[in-house]
Amino acid sequence: MRCPTVSELPPPIPGKTGWPWTEESPPLPEHTPSGPPWPRISIVTPSYNQGEFVEETIRSVLLQRYPDLEYIIMDGGSTDGSVEILRRYEPWISYLSIGPDSGQAAAIADGLGRATGEILAWLNSDDRYRPGALVRVASFFADHPKVVFGNGDVNFIDAEGHLVERIWAIRPTRFLTANLGVHCWPQQGCFWQRWAYQQAGGIDEGLQFCMDRDLFLRLAGIGPSRRIPGQPVTDFRIHDQAKSSTLLSVAEQESDALIAKYGDPRFRSNTWLLRRLWRLWCQPTITRRWLNQRYGWEL
Repeated sequence: MRCPTVSELPPPIPGKTGWPWTEESPPLPEHTPSGPPWPRISIVTPSYNQGEFVEETIRSVLLQRYPDLEYIIMDGGSTDGSVEILRRYEPWISYLSIGPDSGQAAAIADGLGRATGEILAWLNSDDRYRPGALVRVASFFADHPKVVFGNGDVNFIDAEGHLVERIWAIRPTRFLTANLGVHCWPQQGCFWQRWAYQQAGGIDEGLQFCMDRDLFLRLAGIGPSRRIPGQPVTDFRIHDQAKSSTLLSVAEQESDALIAKYGDPRFRSNTWLLRRLWRLWCQPTITRRWLNQRYGWEL
């Protein structure tokens, strides 16, 4: 599907202006500058009772003006008005499911299992892509065809959409994340190749919070992973009802379980060494952040 224009979508909520209400990404030609068509990108949005934010999420995907987008939305049977919003945008949604499911991980797994794109990602129904995000992602994978997993910087925003801070993505390291349980792979800024997702075995539907890290650890074990350079690709919304605010104890339990599953027992008594290695691994990102704040450089 070629992305619609802002004039083709339902009118924005009264009083809403700017991205992604009255602004859109620049249009792209059917083919890349080097000749081949743009790769299909499949985005899955799991949705459940986020009616306050879901329309902004949908518009941020559709207004990418990307030439070959597949957009899949899996709603778990929302009761807060989300379904009415989804129906308004249904003509531009590649696949829409509305009804009870077995939780967020199951919904994401179902959606990604239906995806046909070369590049995959999921975007939660309270987050939003930045303008031009998908063309940057497609260009990144075209320039790095052997990379199976890429992560970009992400903005923290509040409930009203105001910038809180920038999260500087760190180049994925499977060894340190598997053994320490720490990472800087914000899920909202992560994209991967479909063939690698299939080889990795997909989403673990038994997880509630750490299904992203679990998947990314397996992807990072299949092939090279890299940071997507430049400006943030996504806005990660923090609010009182966000899962990251309500499932902290579950996150801790699942994180410990992932360390036990993927970590090497020989290093569990040497966490001081691992933490020092982690600081050294983070140093290039710390330097990039300082140069950006001091001089406005993007590296």
